[in-house]
Amino acid sequence: MIVLYIFTGILFLYLLATLSYLFVLAVAGRLGKLRRYTTHPEKSKIAVIIPSYKEDNIIVNTAAQALQQDYPKDRYTVTVIADQLQPETVAALRALPVRVVEVALNMKARSLNAGFRALGDEYDLALILDADNIMGAGVLEKVNHAYRSGWQVIQCHRTAKNKNTAVALLDALSEEANNMMFRRGQRVLGLSCALIGSGMAFQFELLKGIFALPQIQDNPGEDREVDIQLVSKGIVVEYIEDAYVYDEKVQRKEVFEKQRTRWLATQVDHLKRFLAPDMRRHFWEKIYMHKLFQCLFLPRLLLMLLFGLILLVCGVDAFVGVRLLAPGAWWWGALIVLYVLTLGTAVPAVFYNRDTLKALAQIPALMFSMVRALLKIKKNKTGFLHTPKEFSG
Repeated sequence: MIVLYIFTGILFLYLLATLSYLFVLAVAGRLGKLRRYTTHPEKSKIAVIIPSYKEDNIIVNTAAQALQQDYPKDRYTVTVIADQLQPETVAALRALPVRVVEVALNMKARSLNAGFRALGDEYDLALILDADNIMGAGVLEKVNHAYRSGWQVIQCHRTAKNKNTAVALLDALSEEANNMMFRRGQRVLGLSCALIGSGMAFQFELLKGIFALPQIQDNPGEDREVDIQLVSKGIVVEYIEDAYVYDEKVQRKEVFEKQRTRWLATQVDHLKRFLAPDMRRHFWEKIYMHKLFQCLFLPRLLLMLLFGLILLVCGVDAFVGVRLLAPGAWWWGALIVLYVLTLGTAVPAVFYNRDTLKALAQIPALMFSMVRALLKIKKNKTGFLHTPKEFSG
């Protein structure tokens, strides 16, 4: 009993700290203003790089869409890194004015390294897309403006291109809540925004050097190692809210589980990297402290599950008349209210509709998938867990 009391007291303090931080980010994201970017007279040479692993059904459409940017055609190129694509897919790509680099590497980081070696050194910027990503109008112009304003790393606003199932709708809602807190909110407060894995632009030589590092070559969470390297260099990431990159959201629970297995494994490794000897010298730097604190957050669905268990214990506590929780049921109730307020502030108003209400019925099943993903994270250590894409619209 005493052990449970001590454990829940420590858990309460941990959750109070993390949820207070999230609430501040959500309020800052909701109320603050960001700098807007449009065009700049100096046009940087941009390499749009699209690694594609067995994405034969969507990559040709993605490459064709990438060629439609309203940016001078002689100032940007599109390169597809074709990792184990079918011969007919490669032929269709070569029929477009895109560069194709064929590899068989089975790892995104290694594919990108091969792509950088093939491209040479003529570029100013590299913009990384996933095989399902479609850039909205003006993305390259806005990225170039931010770069010419002094930013070395820029995160675009990745958003859903499909909400056609309940799982996809909830995934889209979750990403927009993250955009509000970890990108918009952090930039409003002058902090470095969180990278999201695609729709990211970097000073070319900076990113080329990072992907040449040995520690990133076999890392399935390559964007996390990129984040580590940026922290070690003290580089702040800018966020362009209206530079939209449309991304496919997972449509089925089994795909969701596979994706979250990969994400949980990379989050654990990310935390370990922050505590590695080569990172300790940055311990008192602001960028390091806030990034390390982010690594300690529980995934949203696991946090919901935890609060559900806490409510159950509160019920048992009230029924048997034995105090099991520290600091007490009312305090835990207030903490749950803080979490609800944080989510309510972070979720955009467009999601407050009947479709979202219906989709919420899928949350218990997705909680179960998250628990299964947590139990399977070791599978991600031996190779890249590929999550198939299907939506090209």
